[in-house]
Amino acid sequence: MKAAFITETGTADVIQYGDLPEPTPGAGQVLIAVQAVAVNPIDTYVRAGVVAFELPQPYIIGCDAAGVVEAVGEGVSEFDRGDSVWCTNQGLLGRQGTFAEKIVVDQQWCFPRSPAVSADDAAASALVGVTAHLGLFREAANFFSATKSAVTSSPTILVIGGSGGVGSMVVQMAKIAGATVIATAGSDEKCELVKLLGADHVINYREQSIPDTVARIVPGGVDLFWETRREPDFDLAIGMLRPRGKMILMAGRDARPAFPVGPFYVKECSLSGFVMFKASAEEMRIAARDIDSWLASGQLKSNIGKTLPLAEAARAHRLQESNTLFGGGDLIGKIVLRTS
Repeated sequence: MKAAFITETGTADVIQYGDLPEPTPGAGQVLIAVQAVAVNPIDTYVRAGVVAFELPQPYIIGCDAAGVVEAVGEGVSEFDRGDSVWCTNQGLLGRQGTFAEKIVVDQQWCFPRSPAVSADDAAASALVGVTAHLGLFREAANFFSATKSAVTSSPTILVIGGSGGVGSMVVQMAKIAGATVIATAGSDEKCELVKLLGADHVINYREQSIPDTVARIVPGGVDLFWETRREPDFDLAIGMLRPRGKMILMAGRDARPAFPVGPFYVKECSLSGFVMFKASAEEMRIAARDIDSWLASGQLKSNIGKTLPLAEAARAHRLQESNTLFGGGDLIGKIVLRTS
């Protein structure tokens, strides 16, 4: 089978594309014929060795995939041959990745895909969708009802980077749950996309002051501040939170910004940081059910910016890094790669 893999960490140049042995499902595993995969920033960090995990040799890159079950191992009860599925949280914590024509996944990390949901859409919404779901409905559960279909007190959320992979999912899921959504973006084109995703207010941060605009929209401050940047600005965030508001962090592994302790505790704010790959299988399964249902109904839309063949995995990593690390790209949305 064809796969995109590495035998050492480094730049995108270390990615090889070639033949590897087809895997065989063991007990409790499913063999998936992959149709589409998606690129995430974490993929580039693992490949570069910035985030150090023990990697199989050779290591197939990638976390997300969607396809069809081709075979099941002993003891698999949830899936049958021919089922449409998707997965995430692969290629991490010693698990093999997804950028291959065939992959083996433990059934606990495999999720059903409705007939109405394409492989492209499922792959593009996988890691970013689960991340958004965990942040909103687990970390900020005090603002959202347990049913995910209504809010307890019509909260207002500010999403920094509403056109990005995670940000675009947060915007849509918060709207599904009934919140008022304010989001930022860095160009007119990106602002228009965020409006189409359902944001009530969009701020072009290159032309408008975020705190001044937020103060006009909601003078008392926002309930929830979702930070997607690698360098958070706590003064900015806490200044825009209402009393007992909350800030969500899911990026910035190497960031060490100053923290305004006084304003934070006097306003009785709270702060949650999390990484999706530490979520339990059951927490991911709960998120997956909602994501698949919302994609099938059209309430949630994938945010795909570019589609490439799997053979161009190295190019895809360069594009991702150009936008994530260097700010030099014009990519809007996820990079999806197809096996055929």
